[in-house]
Formats: sequence, C-alpha cells, structure tokens
Amino acid sequence: MTRQDEKPFLYVVVCAAGIASGVGRLITAAQERAWEVGVIATPLAAGGFFDTEAVAARTGRPVRSAWRTAADPRPFPPPDAVAVAPATFNTVNKWAAGIADTLALGTLCEATGLDIPVAVLPCVADALAAHPAYQDSLDRLRGMGVRFGEPYNGEVRPDGSRPDFAWERVLDLLRPL
Repeated sequence: MTRQDEKPFLYVVVCAAGIASGVGRLITAAQERAWEVGVIATPLAAGGFFDTEAVAARTGRPVRSAWRTAADPRPFPPPDAVAVAPATFNTVNKWAAGIADTLALGTLCEATGLDIPVAVLPCVADALAAHPAYQDSLDRLRGMGVRFGEPYNGEVRPDGSRPDFAWERVLDLLRPL
C-alpha cells in the first residue's frame, strides 16, 4: 500500500492543562473522521495530565514526549495535519518565538515551516490571555497560517460546573484538507 492509499495522519499535540484528561474524545472523533492518529505530549502533560497507556491503546502507537535517537525508527509517518489541544500559554508563546526545546514544540515549529495545516484550541486563563506577549504570539502564529478556535478559560460556572472543551472543533478547523 502506498502512502496515498492510507488514511491521512494527524499529529495531536497535548499540553499540560487539566482538561488534557479528555483527549480521548479528540482521538475518537478524529478516527471517526478517518484519520490515523499519533499523540505527542509536552513532557509535563505526559507526566500525569492524561492516561498515556489508554491513549496508546486507542491509537495503536506510543505517546511520544521525547526526542528519538538517530538509530531509532520513526514511530509516526509524516503528518498531513496537526491539532494542538489543549494549547497552553507557555506552548503558544514558545512556539511563536521559534523555541523548540521539547519534541512537541519542535514538531510545531517544523509543521509551520513545512506549511502543514495546524489547528489550535487554546486553554488559557483570562489573566494570561490578556498578557501582551500572548496576544503577539497569536498574531504571529495566525500570520503563519495557524488556525485558532475559541479560547477556553475553564472558569467555574455559578453551579460549580465547567463548560465543555470543544475537542471536535479542532478537527473542523482543519477542513478542507
């Protein structure tokens, strides 16, 4: 089978935010839309923000958070698109600045350099979202063609609940491919 005969491959980049525990919803939605999925997590996110074993079982691939050595085989094919959900303040700012000090950030920097479609669902508290550096980072990334969904601040409602995170929205942002 040639690469053209295979399903498109989606990299899902997961950052360290409390809602990361729901990333399985995104994976399921992507698979239902005929994507193959590979997950790349920031080191902090991989350290307990979601169940990496369950995600690996669901995708059939290891969750990656560290660089591979030159002798290691590539565990994922090149991506057809990248979804970043949830995207934190730290990741957005470092990515916009071209800092590639983790596999997740290196992947994002490379994807924008290769003109691979990237869609992002930010998860940033209002106080951080108001920071001028964050606004500059959003502008810079949008200028590189990165597509952003509505930000999620996770604020608690009067009834004690939190709004749902719109996982599937990041897939909608990748249309048409």
